[in-house]
This record gives sequence, C-alpha cells and structure tokens, in this order.
Amino acid sequence: MNYLADIGRYFIMIGEVFKKPTKWRIMRSLILKEIDELIFNSLGIIIFISFFIGGVVTIQTALNLTNPLIPKSLIGFATRQSVILEFAPTFTSIIMVGKVGSYITSSIGTMRVTEQIDALEVMGVNSLNYLVFPKIIAMFMYPFAVAIAMYMGVLGGWVAAVFGNFAPSGDFVQGLQQEFIPFHVTYAFIKTLVFAFIIATIPSFHGYFMRGGALEVGKASTTSFVWTSVVIIVLNYVLTQLLLG
Repeated sequence: MNYLADIGRYFIMIGEVFKKPTKWRIMRSLILKEIDELIFNSLGIIIFISFFIGGVVTIQTALNLTNPLIPKSLIGFATRQSVILEFAPTFTSIIMVGKVGSYITSSIGTMRVTEQIDALEVMGVNSLNYLVFPKIIAMFMYPFAVAIAMYMGVLGGWVAAVFGNFAPSGDFVQGLQQEFIPFHVTYAFIKTLVFAFIIATIPSFHGYFMRGGALEVGKASTTSFVWTSVVIIVLNYVLTQLLLG
C-alpha cells in the first residue's frame, strides 16, 4: 500500500510542478544553472565511459567472430547497433542516475532538512515549480549528451578495431554504414527523453518528501537511485517492445 501511495503522491507532485510558475526572469537563471550542473558537468564521465564501452563491444565481437568466412565489416555493424540501440541511451542513463539523480535528491533533501523549502512556501513561492521544473527543462538537453555518447562509443570501437588489429579501418567503416536504419537513432532519442524526465522527477520526489536529518538524506539518495534505475530498466523494455517490436 505504501508503494501505491507513493505512486499517487508522485503523480500529484508532477501536477503541482506546473502550477503557479515562478517569474521567468528568475526561472531562466535557474534553468541555465541546472543545465550547467546536470548536463555539462556530466559530459566528462559520459565521454570517458562511452569511449571504452565502444572499445569493449568491438573487442568482444571480434573475439567471437572466429570463422574466416565472416566479413570483418560485421564488427563495425555490431558495434554500431549495440552502441546506438542500447549502450548510449540506457547504460548512460544508469550512470546519470548515479551522478545526477543522487545530486538532485541530496540537494533537495538538504533544503528540506534545513527548512529552506518551508521558507519558500512561507514567501508564497511554489517550491515544486521552483525546484523541480528547472531540472525537468534542463534534462531535456540530455539527448545532446547521448548523441555525444553515441559518437564516442563508435569512435572507441574504431580505435579498438584498428589499433588492436581486429579489423581494417575500411571494413569497420563499411560495417558502420551497412543496413543503417535511421529510425534506430529516433528510437534511441525517444527513450532518452523519457529517461530524462524520470531522472529529473523521481530523485526530486524522494528528496522533496523525505523526513529526518542528514542521515536520512543519504538513505533517500540510495532509495532514489534504486527506484529510478528500476523504472528506467522497465521502461526500456516497454519502449523497445512498443517501438521496435
């Protein structure tokens, strides 16, 4: 029953986020601050992880293609499909849950503990709109980060293939171009936008409605990471079935 109550409160919170908006002059600066904090500050870890994930996918694919009759271009094809369809949008999102989601929960939870949220309410400010709405808008820039993850994943695969002597550059690039379906990129970005909304709202929910002191802030961050990851994995299955099934 507690889970059902939390789900109900979550959807009520989403409705309250869009009521009584904060003045645009203030909201604009909040949105820019969140874009810098949530997206740009995460690019380093996204680039680093995507590059090596692409390399690992390439090496594992190449090591399993032992039949000399199988063309080397299949390595590039498998790397492209793995990175675009799954690793860039989904694996990167799980990383973002750990980095961004924990930050959102702890920052809002700390404001709850120190009664800053109560102070906003006393001043007549819609605290949910003030705190959560900028994060939702900022996370709509998340597809930009995933596009970089796609590029770096493919680049990492090319580096691993060429410098590891698993496939010539020409064969790898030929595989990247082989049977390319543009909708796969669209599918990845649709998933990314859904995941972005989840990453912005579920950690905010756990931070906003937490009770207790500093210890409970840490517990709320852990809980939000678990539940956000679970929701992303379930939605990944549902969206894949709906869009590609």
